[in-house]
Amino acid sequence: MTAHLPREMTAIGYEAPGGPEVLRPETVPVPEPGEGELLVRVAYAGVNRPDVIQRQGNYPPPPGASPIPGLEISGVIAAVGPGVPEDYVGEKVCALVSGGGYAEYCLAHIGHCLPVPDGMPLAEAAAIPETLFTVWHNVFERGWAREGETLLVHGGTSGIGTMATMLGKAFGLTVIVTCGDEAKCAAARDLGADLAINYREQDFVEEVKAFTGGKGVELVLDMVSGDYVPRNLKCLAEGGRHVTIAVLGGPKAELNMAVVMSRRLTLTGSTLRPRSDAFKTLLAGEIEKNAWPLFEEGKLRPVTDRTFPLAEAAAAHARMEAGAHIGKIVLEVES
Repeated sequence: MTAHLPREMTAIGYEAPGGPEVLRPETVPVPEPGEGELLVRVAYAGVNRPDVIQRQGNYPPPPGASPIPGLEISGVIAAVGPGVPEDYVGEKVCALVSGGGYAEYCLAHIGHCLPVPDGMPLAEAAAIPETLFTVWHNVFERGWAREGETLLVHGGTSGIGTMATMLGKAFGLTVIVTCGDEAKCAAARDLGADLAINYREQDFVEEVKAFTGGKGVELVLDMVSGDYVPRNLKCLAEGGRHVTIAVLGGPKAELNMAVVMSRRLTLTGSTLRPRSDAFKTLLAGEIEKNAWPLFEEGKLRPVTDRTFPLAEAAAAHARMEAGAHIGKIVLEVES
């Protein structure tokens, strides 16, 4: 370990899966960067639904990843591994990581980092990578979204939902979202959603049909799965695409494949965390070229909900599970 760096750090861990209360601060060794890696002194870490699912015991880290929760961070490069120029030390970055974000120091692959400009607060920078990488890949790469098309997003005020709305509008899409109450619908409309549907009081299938004049949408970004899938397919236009990125409503769906065939629908989905370093590096390059300038210039900013101290990670998880948040929840690691 570099002489000026500590050998130990505070991180958030848990002995066994369970509710938010199992999360607790613990002292662990500071990791050492390997080939192509950076050691980031973490300022902030984003909280995401996969962190909750991991804590519950249902989303184990991929082989070689840190068991510490946390998939996105912002901070300052404290040390570099072989193959990374020494002059990167001291630079501000945000990064998509495979784990380890809820800690004072975290390893990041050089290819999975984005530079944080001077005008961007590190608290905001930490709220971007996981949702930006996920939405860019699934809406624009897997979903083939094109200017002039209409996108339906469930969970419109979640981190993914707010990012999908912002990016969709920035790239010429009409965006429809579903939300759980009128306050969240209003927040979604303020963010730019063309239509916000209160799914507790309205049938989103009928609302989508009415809004699109019976045509339907070209793309659905689905985080629910389960019994939402057949309803989503009713929302799709002919030749539409359905992209699943989470299964919060259950992993199984009953489908009429004759409908898929006759209407030439495409069903796909992905999980980002276990993808290869090479894939994520290519994805980061596409994002840095096409989307990151919008954030660097301040044209887009992440929607943030609340910031909790690192030691209160349990409270942050409890807030996420309660479903009251609008936008991203963030942990402050370095005060």
